[in-house]
Amino acid sequence: MQSARNPGAHPRSAALVAALAATVALAGCGMPGAPQPPSLQLPVRVGDLSAVRTGNQVALTWSMPKRDTDKVLLKGNVTVRICRNESVAAACSAAATLQLAPDADGAFTDSLPPALAEGAPHVITYFVELDNRRGRSAGLSNGAQILAGEAPAAVDGLAAEMRRDGVLLRWAPAPPDAVPVAVRLVRELVSPPAHAPAPSRSTEGPLAPRPEPPLRTLLIEPAAQLDRALDNSIQFGETYEYRAQRVARVPVNGETLELAGPLSSPVRIEAVNVYPPAVPRGLAAVATAGEAGAGPAIDLNWQPGTEADLAGYMVYRREAGAEGIAWKRISPAQPVPTPEYHDANVQPGHTYLYAVSAIDQQGHESARSAEAEETVPGP
Repeated sequence: MQSARNPGAHPRSAALVAALAATVALAGCGMPGAPQPPSLQLPVRVGDLSAVRTGNQVALTWSMPKRDTDKVLLKGNVTVRICRNESVAAACSAAATLQLAPDADGAFTDSLPPALAEGAPHVITYFVELDNRRGRSAGLSNGAQILAGEAPAAVDGLAAEMRRDGVLLRWAPAPPDAVPVAVRLVRELVSPPAHAPAPSRSTEGPLAPRPEPPLRTLLIEPAAQLDRALDNSIQFGETYEYRAQRVARVPVNGETLELAGPLSSPVRIEAVNVYPPAVPRGLAAVATAGEAGAGPAIDLNWQPGTEADLAGYMVYRREAGAEGIAWKRISPAQPVPTPEYHDANVQPGHTYLYAVSAIDQQGHESARSAEAEETVPGP
């Protein structure tokens, strides 16, 4: 029989609805939820450890985290344990323990023990591990590898000599029984150009040549008797300082690790251009008959020069059979810019000898080329 007040409602259903409403009301008034596990307070593991060896010192750098694995800010110093691993099967040997503040720049210099500073180059790996106050951590950092073993010998007797095509560097060769290693040359620009060119379209704007960097390196691959190298990337008018070091290089997992010896004493040289361009080659002369009212002529051409500071060419002539007559320059005062010349000042039936020279932007002129002879057709 249905109730007169609420047709279709069951007394037990009404009681359940009331109970649920009470529960929701209590939850909205700040009732505690399910309990959460306590924070482990584990510092976030380091992921940017790097290592650089210089001599028998290994400089380690990394970034300290500022939060733990629960994203809570760390408070107080963090214990940092540094270890080195000499092989896959060996345990990580302790190298140092530090106390560092969160969010700091981590740094440590490890002195290699004598056993790791001798013998052939081999890989060792460094790790850092951050402990909480209970001595627990989130794990080892990334591994930072270096080459242990005896560093290559220093480069002795480094000397620099100017050549037409660059700076020739020489040094004392390594002992005959030494394992061949590469040599790295470190070049420093120590002065600006002595004569800065006047501004022009070629030296200004987005297409202008980039200024020379203050430091450059040149790596010479290993050879049995490696004792010299030519640096042909210099610019005349500047002063350079060179140092050299021997470098052992070992490929490891697709990367190349290096073990460098000490840098040599510096040697300084002024790149002064006192060398004329190379003598032009391939001079040829061809006589042409006058056409359309033009008189006869002799056309000259030769192989172009390759010097970066080449200004052009000078053209000389003398008549055959007149050995006592000196060569006469027939080109204008300004150098001929291209390797060709049209000589229209000739006489029919005469034979002429030609020679050309090259001249650079500093006015240094080469010797004259081999002669080319040609006869102008007669009338």
